[in-house]
Amino acid sequence: MKSLKYALFFLIVAAVFSFPLSEALSHSSSESISPTVKRLTPSVVNISTTNVIKASPYQDEYFKKFFEKFLPDQMPEREFRNKGLGSGFIMSSDGYIITNNHVVRKAEEIEVILEGGKKYTANIVGTDPVTDLALLKIDPEGQLPAVEMGDSSALAIGDSVFAIGNPFGLGHTVTAGIVSAKGRALGIGRYDNFIQTDAAINPGNSGGPLFDYEGKVVGVNTAVMARGQGLGFAIPINMAKIVVEHLKVHGRVIRGWLGIMIQDITPEISEALEINRDNGGLVSEVKEGSPADKAGIRRGDVIISVEGEKIPDAATLARKLALTRPGIDTKFLVLRDGKERVFTIKLIEHPENEKIEESTDKLKAEEELGIEVSEITDQLRNRFRINASGGVIIVRVARGSLASEAGFRPGDVILEVNGDAVGGLDEYQEALEEHGLKETLLFLIERAGRTIYLGVRTGRE
Repeated sequence: MKSLKYALFFLIVAAVFSFPLSEALSHSSSESISPTVKRLTPSVVNISTTNVIKASPYQDEYFKKFFEKFLPDQMPEREFRNKGLGSGFIMSSDGYIITNNHVVRKAEEIEVILEGGKKYTANIVGTDPVTDLALLKIDPEGQLPAVEMGDSSALAIGDSVFAIGNPFGLGHTVTAGIVSAKGRALGIGRYDNFIQTDAAINPGNSGGPLFDYEGKVVGVNTAVMARGQGLGFAIPINMAKIVVEHLKVHGRVIRGWLGIMIQDITPEISEALEINRDNGGLVSEVKEGSPADKAGIRRGDVIISVEGEKIPDAATLARKLALTRPGIDTKFLVLRDGKERVFTIKLIEHPENEKIEESTDKLKAEEELGIEVSEITDQLRNRFRINASGGVIIVRVARGSLASEAGFRPGDVILEVNGDAVGGLDEYQEALEEHGLKETLLFLIERAGRTIYLGVRTGRE
């Protein structure tokens, strides 16, 4: 009798809160994704890269200076084979593979390892440093199991996702979590739009797929928060699909250019310009002779949508324009003087496309490190009592940055980056460009007349 009363009570509570008993019971246990993982694992690959680094075998400054001064042409060098690890996934059954640019950047040899251990030499079809994506090609003996692409725009915060990758070279590993945020900008690139997840992503996961629970790829795992736990970031697959299409056809991304400068609409700007809206991209400048100029776009216009897609902010508009194919009629809905107007404009290829791609890696490395350097002036030499004849001096270390956590201090003189000598700012920039996106950077610095090594793990994995 007592148990019957409890049963009736439970049914009444469930009815009151409109929560069916069957649903309550179904939520009491989670459904296993093991069958889905088993089906998808063959579509995920491990990537091993090799490049050769030439460096002096002498770590002692005396010997280095001796050879540099008296025998510069006979300076001995040793070759070091630097190994790298990453992940990727099979885009098509004929052997096209998607991964991160920083996984294969500067690689002289790329090996793709399938689930069963079969190895293939891979060639780079194209890379895009701006979005950190790369497309590889192998020549398989038969048809490969390709992934199914999903729709990252349909993801919602709280949706379940899981990652498959090669963390720390351990081989295929599965981690699960949820989408914890969307549209994250980390300062890594000008078109940042990351999916944030708490599915564990570790060194070696780079380039691997982020799946939804239907088994469709919704992102490309790319970065971790160096100073955080449980924070991983993936490139939305909708962006990756456009980039990869360009890479497959052209070997590079051909970005569209409208010829405008844009900014967000703040409440103050909205009030001053009497614009009753807080979204869209405000045109602050129109380049003379650009497609926008020829079409009649003016300073003060607000771009509301592009091809029917609403524009919430300037960053979204910049990404949309960059991924719009040049030469195709594109419709812009523009607000001017309180009235909406439609402009049909053909974008052209970005005139600084190659320059942007070349400079991106350098900027990423400097931003990630959190240090500011300077040439060594007489004033700085006296202030910090510097003995070194070359190098660059650190004048600022950002609080909480990677460099700060690694122990860098203002006044430290950077003499080498991963074995490359730093004679001045030019060599320092070249060294960052060469090594700036590696998993670990090794600095040789002079501090108080002594040389020490400091290692930094970057925000990439």
